[in-house]
Amino acid sequence: MDRSIKELVVYVPSQDFEVSKAFYSALGFELTEGFGGTMDCRLGGAVFRLQNYYVKDWANNFMMKLDVDGVDAWYEHVKSVLDQGEYGRARMAEPEMVGDTKVLHVVDPSGVLLIFL
Repeated sequence: MDRSIKELVVYVPSQDFEVSKAFYSALGFELTEGFGGTMDCRLGGAVFRLQNYYVKDWANNFMMKLDVDGVDAWYEHVKSVLDQGEYGRARMAEPEMVGDTKVLHVVDPSGVLLIFL
């Protein structure tokens, strides 16, 4: 019996569905309609499902780790997106070294933490 997993998709909360869709689209994710009014967000081999559902405590404790090439390039890209000022509470910190790894922390418009490393 094959017990492999073909794909794993997590459901990500959004406080304002339209703002969150615009934010992830501006980051470069391809958005396609998902199940039950959700949106699948794809970039490279990564996918998550954005949902029009929000619980503050859940969103503020939800994190996604994104393994990328070029944290500095992501910093510049996210900075240009956030400089547009259209994404509510979305924010980020300067990249920092954690041990020997450069890490970028970005908070999406709903409070979800994106960890680029």
